[in-house]
Amino acid sequence: MDLKDKIVVVTGAAGGIGRALALRFHEAGAGHIVCVDLDEDGAKATAQVVGGTGRRVDVASESDISTLIEEVETGIGPIDLFCCNAGISTRGGPEVADEKWQQMWEVNVMAHIWAARHMVPRMIARGGGYFLNTASAAGLLSQVGSAPYAVTKHAAVGFAEWLALTYGDDGIKVSVLCPQAVRTNMTKGKEGGVASVDGMMEPEPVAEACLKAIEAETFLVLPHPEVLDYMRRKTSDYDRWIGGMRKLNRKYSPQKTGQT
Repeated sequence: MDLKDKIVVVTGAAGGIGRALALRFHEAGAGHIVCVDLDEDGAKATAQVVGGTGRRVDVASESDISTLIEEVETGIGPIDLFCCNAGISTRGGPEVADEKWQQMWEVNVMAHIWAARHMVPRMIARGGGYFLNTASAAGLLSQVGSAPYAVTKHAAVGFAEWLALTYGDDGIKVSVLCPQAVRTNMTKGKEGGVASVDGMMEPEPVAEACLKAIEAETFLVLPHPEVLDYMRRKTSDYDRWIGGMRKLNRKYSPQKTGQT
């Protein structure tokens, strides 16, 4: 896919990966970039830099997403690329409150589903389109210290796979971004955490990897190439891989193991 003159929507665009995506797509010649975020001022600030549109959208609300899509399609033009980038995290396991689990589910998974629900029929009708869904290496591996993050990111990867295999013949392409630690507000103060064992990446090279994947129509986007080796180890010997992850858990999340 060539982004020149294309209409793009980026969620979570006030900062971090979302802002970097908007800036890089602008450099690649995108025709109009719609920058959305709960942080309306931040979304508008990004939009001002790229000459696009900024607005407040709560991706945990299907009505917000459907309204966004309708307004962009009728007021600006058909959306060529929809980037479901917004995400949240929390620590903990089964003891995490149901309300927090539900919030994680809505932002990290249902937002992707709602975007597809309202975009797929439009894309099919005009012969195709593109989704870039931000997941995480946690969606391919796991996340020490956070069951809600691991579970919802696995689901995000699963849904992206399903979109790709179900609608590929209709001209709809999908890329799923699965980085390890990226320097954003989500990782602030966690530079020594388990996700940064291979280094904490800046958002700009992550955005560059996404652009290359979209241009090549590649499904899996791995800015940290080590993740592919970890995936292969996991599938080649699951028990050994779990043993290795237990070691990481003892180091980075000892309170969950009874270790000190």
